Amino acid sequence: MATKLYVGNLSYNTTNDSLRDAFAQSGAVVSATVLTDRMSGRSRGFGFVEMEEADSAKAIEMWNDKDLDGRKLRVNEARPMADRPPRRFDSRGGGNDRGSGGSERGGDRRSF
Repeated sequence: MATKLYVGNLSYNTTNDSLRDAFAQSGAVVSATVLTDRMSGRSRGFGFVEMEEADSAKAIEMWNDKDLDGRKLRVNEARPMADRPPRRFDSRGGGNDRGSGGSERGGDRRSF
């Protein structure tokens, strides 16, 4: 049975093949995928590696906090999407808690 590992903080230069080759040093790799942005095709800086269950702990120990393509990786066992807390988005469509900036009245004017 295979275990899925989350690999974070990937270099934008890391490819599926180079990720597979790196993790193959610690055991049998079933698959390796670097996630990319749909619009730009650029790496999103993380991916997943599926390893034979017997080799997954060795891969985590070998690669977590270790350098690959100039970046220190974060490697741990992937969690199913249902186990993660939901993401919060601003009701106005922004991705942060402060909204889209400026004052509530709009604009960026300040009165003194």
